[in-house]
Amino acid sequence: MHTMHHAARLTLGVVAGLCLTACSDKSAATAPNLQVTSLVTASRSVGEEGFRFTALSSSFACTVSGGDPVNPFSLASGLGQTIIASEPQFADAGDMNVQNENGPDAGRYLYRPSEGAISEVSVTDLKNLGPNSTKRFAFRADWESLDPTVWTPWGTLLIGEEANVAVKPDPDFPSAKAGLVYELIPNKNDPSVLDRIVARPAIGSKAHEGMRFDKKGNLYSISERNPGYIYRFTPDKKGDLSSGQLYVLKITSPTGDRTGEAEWIPLDRDAVRIDASVAADAVGATGYNRPEDVEMATSTGNFPENPNTLFVAVTAPSGPADNRILAIDLDDRGGKDDERGKKSGSTAFVYDYVKIGLNTTSEFEWPDNVALDPHGNLYITEDPGSSFPTKRKGDDIWVARPGKGRHAPAASVERVASLTDCDAEPTGIYWELKGDRLFVNVQHRGGDHLDKAVAIEAADRKSER
Repeated sequence: MHTMHHAARLTLGVVAGLCLTACSDKSAATAPNLQVTSLVTASRSVGEEGFRFTALSSSFACTVSGGDPVNPFSLASGLGQTIIASEPQFADAGDMNVQNENGPDAGRYLYRPSEGAISEVSVTDLKNLGPNSTKRFAFRADWESLDPTVWTPWGTLLIGEEANVAVKPDPDFPSAKAGLVYELIPNKNDPSVLDRIVARPAIGSKAHEGMRFDKKGNLYSISERNPGYIYRFTPDKKGDLSSGQLYVLKITSPTGDRTGEAEWIPLDRDAVRIDASVAADAVGATGYNRPEDVEMATSTGNFPENPNTLFVAVTAPSGPADNRILAIDLDDRGGKDDERGKKSGSTAFVYDYVKIGLNTTSEFEWPDNVALDPHGNLYITEDPGSSFPTKRKGDDIWVARPGKGRHAPAASVERVASLTDCDAEPTGIYWELKGDRLFVNVQHRGGDHLDKAVAIEAADRKSER
């Protein structure tokens, strides 16, 4: 998320009511016509091709600090929203979301790290929503700026610190200059109960945000800085994050602005435990201006054109200009054969998926978080920063519809939602496991300063619950 300082949160006692109603090959790729869909009814429904809605034509015009605390989002026609948890049920600045994607009661629990003054992980029981459905799951006094989270294929939870400079060093790993990743191991019989916490410095010390596994057990992540980098961590033993090789992406045959054929460059294993960004600087890795979230079709979504595509949100609009969504083909055919005649996986292909002038306009600002639905639609949240009253339009959520053909950019980019509060930002977007809801947090709210956890869904589905 965009790092900002906010006024101290008010400690109001009772949470506002829950469950509130809302008002082929590379040559085959062709760029779509430049468009932001406005007031066009999409012929899609949940269970077929995603949400069915009439897209918003503009951002919400904010008129009061805090916006609407009951309906935090102005939504496209056909969608509804429900507040499933609210501060102080969880600590200030709830960030990314993830469910328990496998194991006992898969999908029942929603976890969120908080990156505010108190860095904790909270959990919400989606099966029994109510005043007591959200509780603290994990806390350590030396944690800071908790941001990313991902459920592992073996049934544990990873969280990371978004810190380029560690203010609260880990007492067991004091040489780490930046943030670390931690593995939270839940109880085998009850995933809402924590058994233990293990630091994973081999993944790298850096400002962590997005994290996602591929089907081979590699973990992809970023460093949120300028220049920031895109990484792949390959464990020495699949399912064991205590040791492994960290790689960084480097463009080798450019086709445009830091796009094209790329290689994964191995980094010094000892150096990454101290500062993975400095280690990437040393090998001349390809830098981007504040990479943020990552996503691929190995969690709750899908990307039929190529399931082994990694999406990366790159936020900053200047110095250099990025403000785009990158797509990385992890199955790129440029990879060299190993001694057994198989692709080595040492190469990848990077291309622009959403970009101003390619398939969207300047209304698309500061993309931050991304989430795939089961039909290949990529939902994107904005984080332009600033606050009311100098900022008068709310941050938006967009959806990019998949193009046709290998390495094709998105076919269209449509505005799904806009915050009614210009002090706030939408964070932690996540598609429900085997469901039809989009989870998102409303962070840094003005007004009563009580942040929200929200579920967006088709209005007709909401009325059935």
